[in-house]
Amino acid sequence: MDPKNNQINEDFLKPYSNIDNEDTIYQQWEESGFFNPDVCIDKGITAKDADTFSIVLPPPNVTGVLHMGHAAMLAVEDILVRYNRLQGKRTLWVPGTDSAAIATQSKVEGEIYKQEKKNRHDLGREELLKRISEFAENSKNTIIGQTKKMGSSLDWSRYAYTLDDKRYKAVMEAFVRMYQAGLIYRGDRIVNWDPKGQTTISDDEIVYEERSATLYTFKYSKDFPIAISTTRPETKVGDTAVAVNPTDDRYQKYIGETYEMVFCDVPIKVTIVADDSVDKDFGTGALGVTPAHSAIDWEIAERHNLPRIQVIDEYAKMTVAGRLNGLKTKDAKEVVVDWLKSENLLEKAETISQNVSTAERTGCIIEPLPKKQWFIAVNKPVLFPDGREMTLKERMREAVAGGDVKIAPDRFNKTYYHWIDNLRDWNISRQIWFGHRIPAWFKDGEVKVQIDNPGDGWQQDPDTLDTWFSSGLWTFSTLGWPEMTDDLKTYHPTTVLETGYDILFFWVARMILMSTFLVGEVPFKNVYLHGLVRDAKGRKMSKSLGNIINPLDMIEKYGADATRLSLIIGAAPGNDVPLSEDKIRGYKHFANKIWNISRFVLSNTADFDTNSHIDLSARDKEILDQLYTTTTDVANEIDKFSLYLAAEKAYHYVWDELAAKVLEESKDILNGTNVAEKAARQKVLLECLISSLKMLHPFMPFITEAVWQRLPDNHKETEFIMVSKWPVQK
Repeated sequence: MDPKNNQINEDFLKPYSNIDNEDTIYQQWEESGFFNPDVCIDKGITAKDADTFSIVLPPPNVTGVLHMGHAAMLAVEDILVRYNRLQGKRTLWVPGTDSAAIATQSKVEGEIYKQEKKNRHDLGREELLKRISEFAENSKNTIIGQTKKMGSSLDWSRYAYTLDDKRYKAVMEAFVRMYQAGLIYRGDRIVNWDPKGQTTISDDEIVYEERSATLYTFKYSKDFPIAISTTRPETKVGDTAVAVNPTDDRYQKYIGETYEMVFCDVPIKVTIVADDSVDKDFGTGALGVTPAHSAIDWEIAERHNLPRIQVIDEYAKMTVAGRLNGLKTKDAKEVVVDWLKSENLLEKAETISQNVSTAERTGCIIEPLPKKQWFIAVNKPVLFPDGREMTLKERMREAVAGGDVKIAPDRFNKTYYHWIDNLRDWNISRQIWFGHRIPAWFKDGEVKVQIDNPGDGWQQDPDTLDTWFSSGLWTFSTLGWPEMTDDLKTYHPTTVLETGYDILFFWVARMILMSTFLVGEVPFKNVYLHGLVRDAKGRKMSKSLGNIINPLDMIEKYGADATRLSLIIGAAPGNDVPLSEDKIRGYKHFANKIWNISRFVLSNTADFDTNSHIDLSARDKEILDQLYTTTTDVANEIDKFSLYLAAEKAYHYVWDELAAKVLEESKDILNGTNVAEKAARQKVLLECLISSLKMLHPFMPFITEAVWQRLPDNHKETEFIMVSKWPVQK
């Protein structure tokens, strides 16, 4: 017997240890260079003219650590990558991290204030950016290390960071091009303002909290004919209209009338307007229009040419004269309610449940305010690279409706269309210091938009860009744009974008917006949406519930393979994933099963002569037919992005068919005296083992690689299983 086979048997006498194998194996993978498709081509593993498979990693924020949502994302993407690599494709998975500007600056500012009692203005821009950069660098290294723990076969030679020099160049180029095309403009519009963070924020950075509120029904004055209802009576000093539905018979005779009165010391002038957006069955059916402090009211004001009067400032304080002057909005509300009562204008006050908009990073209630900001116009017709003129909204819709981008599951198409159809101009400027600074320069009222300083006396805009602006370029900025690199020509559009369904609008749609205009093609051909990871009871994981499962703890206890499989089986695209430690522990048992199957097969085939002539029995052929039917089914499910079904089929074949039936029935044959029958079954068992390892490899890369490296050299075509070939019947 080959001495190496003796060693193999000794290795398998011990149970499989993820701790002894995973870090070592990952290091071997990295050193091999095979995560890089160029290396695979250079070493003859992949054909130069092979089909491509490309995907970019949704860049984790440099503010935190790996959580189960990240782990699910990494598991799904690595399955797709490893499977397509086994299919012989030029397979590229681009890694990166996101500066996550607001989140990162907020976190660092909070730590500085806690330790030094200093704010950003005490430190100055240069010192704060230095501190943030140090934090981001340390956090990047942590995130990268944790990503590797999941077995992610990313091409680290192509690592990108949203604020590195290459991405900076791409962001500046994109801004200038879009400005020159008339898509980017500076104007006054309603924005989401965070009074505590002192910046605008994007819609995705809003957290809606259900709170109890009071709905007040009242009249502006005794002579005003219509009662209105609101939860924010303090804003009514900024009202310029009352809107009613044009079909509401109660108010027809008042439409077009204007009333002047004094409301809580503030003179106001209110016109009755008819607007289709008003729900005549909500409240009194009449809506007090405060154009400067409501996005909906701002649009009503645009339709009816109403004045917009700002009555609240950036610190959520009242700016009107009289008793409200300088009060915080919370205090002003009480003063207005007391005034309404004293004037006998309050008709009703009832408690309701209300979704309150709060800032994700500071917890502060969002104040809609009119601000001069930079925006991307989504309704302006513009010339696209293909020569057609259309709006960004039209092109974004067409990308999905025309089939250039396919979303899985397709039920999210309707959600996507709804968001696109209701899309407003995108506010892209932020009043923070960390991030891509806007390439706009001011001097004596003149504005220049260009990457470099125009010269003496020009001052750069202090604002930075919304982090989603740079993230929107991710598929092509990571491949070298604005230069037409070989990577960009070869791997773009990327094959698939995998992300959570919760950022379908904020990221996926904006990537389509950016790519179709700047590159002239969609950023990806497919979108795979995974669900949120919840606890076994379907609840969101949170500190308050004490139900958070840390993926790094699970990897240490049960291994990355078990953790990955637990996040895939039972997780249909777009559906939330119930997870418990018991589920992960169960797949650790499966890893042990694979180890034991491998030990049995290798122990019983050590004397198999690969050069001998083998005649297979009908049963042997049946076993192989079933094996390759399974590998074909698994491949078909992965091709359809039904990873959960692919994983289930692979799992049940190995456990229920190979282990429970084939191995059991083979024992008598292997221990019998019929040499030809034994040799045939040895051949079949080796083929079942090797093909099963390849089939399982995308899902469980570590255990399959550990076994692969213990196979005799004449049973494997490559040093590493990750660059072997997907099993097909010969």
